[in-house]
Amino acid sequence: MIETLTRLDDLRTRVASWKREGLRVGFVPTMGNLHAGHFSLVELARRLAQRVVVSVFVNPTQFGPGEDFDRYPRTPEADAAGLAAAGADAVWMPALDTMYPHGASAAVQVRVPGITGVLEGEHRPGHFDGVATVVARLLNQVQPDVAVFGRKDYQQLAVIRYLVRDLAMPVRIEAGATLREADGLAMSSRNQYLTPDQRPVAAEIHRTLAWMRQATQAGTPTADVEADARRQLHDAGFDVDYAVLRTPQLEVPGDAAGPRVALIAARLGATRLIDNLEFDVQSAQAVPGPRRAGAGP
Repeated sequence: MIETLTRLDDLRTRVASWKREGLRVGFVPTMGNLHAGHFSLVELARRLAQRVVVSVFVNPTQFGPGEDFDRYPRTPEADAAGLAAAGADAVWMPALDTMYPHGASAAVQVRVPGITGVLEGEHRPGHFDGVATVVARLLNQVQPDVAVFGRKDYQQLAVIRYLVRDLAMPVRIEAGATLREADGLAMSSRNQYLTPDQRPVAAEIHRTLAWMRQATQAGTPTADVEADARRQLHDAGFDVDYAVLRTPQLEVPGDAAGPRVALIAARLGATRLIDNLEFDVQSAQAVPGPRRAGAGP
C-alpha cells in the first residue's frame, strides 16, 4: 500500500530508513493530475531503484501571468491510487508553506543561465527559474539516487541536467520516453482542455514533427523546414510560438551530420501544447516538397 507523506520530517525519515537497508531510491516529480505518461515514468524509476517516491505539487513559481495555475487540475485521491498501481512506494504531497517556508514571492531562487533564455524561456519569461527552483528543493527534500523526467518537456530536461551537473548534486537523471495517443498526440494533462473539435486537430503537431524529421534527413535547409512547419501548423488552426530544429544542446544546427531535435510549441484555442522529436541526420538525399497540413507523416 502506498504511503502518503505531507511532512518533511516524515519524508526524510522514510527515505533514510530505506537507505540504511541499502535500498536504492528513485524519484519522479509531478504536478499531479496523472495519466499513463506519468505512470510510465514511475515504472521506469521502479526498474532503476528498489523504492520510488513521487511528488505531487502544483508549483506556483513556474506559472506566469495569465497562465493556468488556478485552473490546473488537482486530483490527489486518483493520483495516489494510480501511483500505487504503478508501483510507487510513497507519494510526497507538500503544502505550499512546506515547499516555500517564506512564501513563494520571498523564496530563494535558482537560475540556470543560457539555455533558459530561448524557446520556452523566451515565450514564458521566468518559467525555468520556477522549474529550477522547485526541482532543486525537491531533490534536496527527497535526496534520491535517481530521478526520472519525461522527454516531452525536452528543454526542461536539459535545464535539470545542467542544474544537477553544475551544483554537483549526487543524483542520476534519467529520461523517460514520451507516451502518445493512437494518433500521435503526446499525453499531457493539458489535453483535457481541448474541445471535441480541437482534439483531432491537436495531432497535427506530431505529424508536423514527423515531417520536419523527414525533410531534414532528406537535406532540406533548416530555415525552409522551420518556415514550412510554421505554415502547416498555422493552416491547421494553431497560433505558433515556435517550430524549430536544434541540436541536443538547443543550438541552431549547422550543415554537419549529427543528432537533431525538432521542437514545437503552439496554441490551439486556449490550450498551449508542446512536443518534440529526436532524430539523426546522416547524409542529404532528395528534398521533399512541402506537406499539406493534415496529411500523414
